[in-house]
Amino acid sequence: MGKDVIIACDFDSAEKTFAFLDKFTGKKPFVKIGMELYYAEGPSIVREIKRRGHKIFLDLKLHDIPNTVKKAMAVLSRLDVDMCNLHAAGTTKMMTAAIEGLTREDGTRPLLIAVTQLTSTDEETMRTDLLIEKPIDEVVMHYAHNAKIAGLDGVVCSPLEAGKVHGVCGETFLTVTPGVRFADGDVGDQKRVTTPAKAREIGSDYIVVGRPITAAEDPVAAYERCVAEFVG
Repeated sequence: MGKDVIIACDFDSAEKTFAFLDKFTGKKPFVKIGMELYYAEGPSIVREIKRRGHKIFLDLKLHDIPNTVKKAMAVLSRLDVDMCNLHAAGTTKMMTAAIEGLTREDGTRPLLIAVTQLTSTDEETMRTDLLIEKPIDEVVMHYAHNAKIAGLDGVVCSPLEAGKVHGVCGETFLTVTPGVRFADGDVGDQKRVTTPAKAREIGSDYIVVGRPITAAEDPVAAYERCVAEFVG
């Protein structure tokens, strides 16, 4: 798998999604379908975007008992997505069950990555809300290591953590990183951000980019700029 830019299609309807995707008449970008769009439109939106030739990261962040996650992953595997995810906090047993459910009869499966800690969670929140006393950096690396042991392909992490994750889990363990903005752009509500070029330098394998592309005056040009800076 080479480096790639994933566009976060954070829309609330199929109409808005297709109005955006129709702008891309050349290369079909890799797109992320999150909870907002999936819950609004259901599996049909995944099938249609796939039919149009896009790779899909289905970002639903499963977290439940192992058997429930296994069954849910078996359903998602039939949607022919390219990547999906879960919460590493669900335990190694849950992650192992997820792999079992996601793997099709022919042995193929989408990439599976784990969320370690959400970017909205800081160390103080971990201590007061989650009663986790360890430093957040240590927790993230421990969860990443657990994901690797369970057989997952990588983690979602801050681009600033990508290099360290590779150090702990190896260079082939994927890092999928949100929090990427152009150097001359608005950081929005993201606190720990970096540029596409810097994310490449640090070691991100995939960057997930939303508003800097979806809200741009020329989304196709913004996407192409992002690809040029990150992939080269």
